[in-house]
Amino acid sequence: MNAMNIGTFHIGGDLEVRRLGFGAMRLTGKGVWGPPEDIVSAQAVLRRAVELGINFIDTADVYGPGDNERLIRDTLRPYPADLVIATKGGMVRSGPATPDNHRSVIDNSEAHLRQAIEGSLRDLGVDRIDLYQLHRIDPEIPIEDTMGVLGRVQAEGKIRHIGLSAVGVEQIERARSSVEIATVQNEYNLGTRKHEDVVDYCTAHNIGFIPFYPLKIGQRAESEQLKAIAAREGVAQTGIALAWLLTRSPVIIAIPGTSSTEHLDQNAAAASNVLLSKHDMGVLDAVGGKAMA
Repeated sequence: MNAMNIGTFHIGGDLEVRRLGFGAMRLTGKGVWGPPEDIVSAQAVLRRAVELGINFIDTADVYGPGDNERLIRDTLRPYPADLVIATKGGMVRSGPATPDNHRSVIDNSEAHLRQAIEGSLRDLGVDRIDLYQLHRIDPEIPIEDTMGVLGRVQAEGKIRHIGLSAVGVEQIERARSSVEIATVQNEYNLGTRKHEDVVDYCTAHNIGFIPFYPLKIGQRAESEQLKAIAAREGVAQTGIALAWLLTRSPVIIAIPGTSSTEHLDQNAAAASNVLLSKHDMGVLDAVGGKAMA
């Protein structure tokens, strides 16, 4: 039950991370707004992640806003030497999210991005951000212009690597015409397969692919085939979904989030111990449905 066993990926060719990371968004208040209700428990989850060998944590400036980054700072600093923290910017939140309203607007202006980066540097308590991901592309600003801003900040030494989120292949290629893209973060899981082409593109170009909502498989958890594989391996159905992701491509870095140390241990156990055969993958592909939205 240790992330050390899972294998690694080199973000940007030089930042070695284990392929089971931790998505910290759940460690906020309701609607991803404000600090967590139980800060002690949230800190325990972060510390447990590090104990398990997880050395990649994903956050964003709008988680809180700022509270999530500060929680990571206050809990884990001084940071372990091999810990890689990724954050995101380019959005503004106006209040707690609801099922019908994320309460967010996209802002990729240079003024906002520079202000956001300075805020993340301060809130994380670092001199340089390991991986800075554009949270969403602003439809009002050409992506080449936005990458130009991030490229200049990178040249200033404030960010190490640049990533994208919620993008298609064409957008990745346009971004890569201006800067090196180290990672892409899109929604992708056993049941949500609309970004198969992006996973394949990232695999071909050795770009890290970070699936968000990795365990959100909904009614597919009730599939008899999925239940049978889970029973054989002695894990929950979501554990098989996690193993499927890690088997799908060597560039995938899974970041299941949780506010429970018990669930964190279960995820680490499944990722460490479950080995899926080609037959298993074929069965699970059929369960999920190729290229389903």
